[in-house]
Amino acid sequence: MIYYSSDSQSGEYFEKNDSFDEELRKCIELIETGYIYDSVERIEDLIEESIELGRFEDGLFLVTELLNIYPYNSELWVHKGVLLYGLFEYEQSLECFEKALSLNPNDDEALIQKSAAEMYLNLYEQSEDSLQKAIELNPTNSEAYYNLGILYQKQQLFNKAIQQYELSLALEPDFSDCFFEMGYCFESMGEYENSLKSYEEFIDLDPYNPIGWFNKGVILVKLNRIDDAIKCFDFVTAIQDDFINAWYNKGNAYADLGKFDEAILCFKKVISIDPEDETAYYNLGGLYEETNDIHTAIFYYTKAIDVGFDYYEAYLARGYCYDSIGKTKLALKDFNKAISISLNDAEAWNAKADLLYSIGEIEESIFLYKKALEFDPENLTLWNNLADALFESNNWLEASEAFDKCISLNPRDSNFYYAKAKINFILNRTNEAVDCLKKAFDLNPAMKKEFEDEYPEIRSSKLFKKLLGEN
Repeated sequence: MIYYSSDSQSGEYFEKNDSFDEELRKCIELIETGYIYDSVERIEDLIEESIELGRFEDGLFLVTELLNIYPYNSELWVHKGVLLYGLFEYEQSLECFEKALSLNPNDDEALIQKSAAEMYLNLYEQSEDSLQKAIELNPTNSEAYYNLGILYQKQQLFNKAIQQYELSLALEPDFSDCFFEMGYCFESMGEYENSLKSYEEFIDLDPYNPIGWFNKGVILVKLNRIDDAIKCFDFVTAIQDDFINAWYNKGNAYADLGKFDEAILCFKKVISIDPEDETAYYNLGGLYEETNDIHTAIFYYTKAIDVGFDYYEAYLARGYCYDSIGKTKLALKDFNKAISISLNDAEAWNAKADLLYSIGEIEESIFLYKKALEFDPENLTLWNNLADALFESNNWLEASEAFDKCISLNPRDSNFYYAKAKINFILNRTNEAVDCLKKAFDLNPAMKKEFEDEYPEIRSSKLFKKLLGEN
């Protein structure tokens, strides 16, 4: 898991590092001049500080120097294991913890650290065994239960994980990270109310942690409490102005509410933080398209493409915009580019087919609709588009088959039966046409008026009325 904490304020962090650098310089001088024996405690304190600050390479140098003198000190081996773990050297880290335990088998903290290395090496059974041993040695060690929860959580055993977090909290009610992880577990199981409660417990203990407020906002969105979610994201950005995901989610939330101007400001803030965020440019394009500012939408889709050259969705969206303002050649160029990027995506083939259909290139559009259906064979819209194009090209039999497919996908749409009726009239299949009309009228009685307007001579026929069962 990755943890964020409000403890690491930037000013304090740099101040601590400056102090650490000065102390490190002095300790190195002591080591080089041979006064290391008189400064062991001082160096040990600096090793612990190196772990706190993430100065793992510096800490590793110091602990190695001490181990050269005290090779049977189990605590130093634990420190070395932690430092190697911080450097992602999990196998070497595990070896250090095993060395520490060979010197002190009853060290429950060493077992907890060992389990973490085993977990990241996917040695789940060994990791669980280490934690159970730690609990046997010290049943009141809340961190052992917490880490066991993390282990179960990584294996998506969320209920078991929650049980361990609850055991940890029974021992240490202010263990805020337990509430945080419970929030994640409940969210993963779709139990959003319980997830929300857990994140609120976390925030009560750590009220200025932006991640807690952010995750609470995410859950509120899933509960469709959009206004409350926005308040959470506002709090996140008040705590940490460059929290890009909060601005991003706030923009999406405003867009969900139809507040496009506010959403636009949020995504512009995202870009000010990260000018290379192509998705933010893409979302701005979509927002301007929603407000019918097509030219500005095109500008931002182009920016998205400039940043992410093979941004398939941006080419497709810009193509739709060009098409909407009558720039057919530019639209066609974008659709072709989208197809070249994502050959197996039905939408790009359909977009090009729609464009060609709109300018009268019916046969080419039929080919493209069929191509799109190769990649999405159960897409009702594609079958309907193909059926319409086949009808337009007087390909009655294939059009009838295509409408049959539409009916199989949505048997409650009267338009498909009505279209089949028209084809059957053209093919002089009067009985089949009447059957289709009856079905269409049953589903949508208002369609009778459309039929009367389109086929007045047929509608007034006594024979036809008889076939329909009317007097």
